[in-house]
Amino acid sequence: MRAGLARPARPRVLMTTDAVGGVWTYSVDLAQGLARAGAETTLVVLGPSPTPDQAAQAHAVPDLTLIDTCLPLDWMASELAEVLEVGAAVRGLARGSGADIVHLNSPALAAEGGFAAPVIGACHSCLATWWGAVKDGPMQQDFRWRSQALWQGMLACDALVAPTAAFAEDTARAYEIPRPFVVHNGRRPAPPALAAREAMVFTSGRLWDEGKNIAVLDRAAALIEAPLQAAGPLQGPSGGPVVLKNAQALGRLSSEAVGRWLARAPIFASAALYEPFGLGVLEAAQAGCALVLSDIPTFRELWDGAAVFCDPESPEAFAAAFRDLLADPVHAERLGQQARARAGRYTVEAMTAGVLDLYRHYQPELFPMLPAEAAA
Repeated sequence: MRAGLARPARPRVLMTTDAVGGVWTYSVDLAQGLARAGAETTLVVLGPSPTPDQAAQAHAVPDLTLIDTCLPLDWMASELAEVLEVGAAVRGLARGSGADIVHLNSPALAAEGGFAAPVIGACHSCLATWWGAVKDGPMQQDFRWRSQALWQGMLACDALVAPTAAFAEDTARAYEIPRPFVVHNGRRPAPPALAAREAMVFTSGRLWDEGKNIAVLDRAAALIEAPLQAAGPLQGPSGGPVVLKNAQALGRLSSEAVGRWLARAPIFASAALYEPFGLGVLEAAQAGCALVLSDIPTFRELWDGAAVFCDPESPEAFAAAFRDLLADPVHAERLGQQARARAGRYTVEAMTAGVLDLYRHYQPELFPMLPAEAAA
């Protein structure tokens, strides 16, 4: 650079996250993609603190500053005032970091507005759509005020983004708002683990969450001879504990440990009633597992033609699919390869490019088109 010329400013993104579920993985992967695009990310953690392995993931990302606030998540707050207080704290952090874009993975935090930079609200999940998929009847009171706060926050955002078209439609219908933009989530495949496939079924996720419907897989486990291994916490911040009678509980595992199980398991299962995307399914597909999934719109959108679909209320249907694939390893391998090929659509690079398109709409000078995006 010639003397006297200032170095161009690097765009700065402030992003909220939590360490409870898939939002953490999304945030860290997106921050890594943004770093490759020349942006700096301040990652603001709400809710429980990251585990040591999660913190190590974040610290490995270039140009990322991690701030653990210990402030409550909107869906864990005890009253609306707490949500508004957290929103005010995030506004202060955004100003202090000089953020050019604020990326809220909890859009409710925008409810009072006042951000000095454009705000992108990421709709990963919500209580209203969860209730519609999992429960019957009117929502309970604490769900109603949280959903009202989220609605106010979504209206205050400059743009909303959702990980699937099916979930974007559900969100628009539940809150009577324009449909969010759709950017599929992405994941960078883990290095291949060298392991022989064993006769087993594997599942992972927040097992305490009723939306994951682990009870159906637990009942299916009693109908097959092979073990069904279930990774993930049985006790959540606001749910559980779940007791598994037939599946083998592995507890919470690091991403590396999950990868080793995926290398050994020929089949990955999810009986979810509610799953706006499903990063665990994507990781299994990248590992070449045959997918046996609940027949819900989001899974159909992402995996139709590359998975076996079952009625999410039928343990017998899941057990029959497991038995068929375990009895025919060649077919299971073929289905796993189809899943791996489909997973090639859902990359960190594609996700980052889609998010950058939104950023660029509001800050075109700070987020120019990247050569890789132009080629795509």
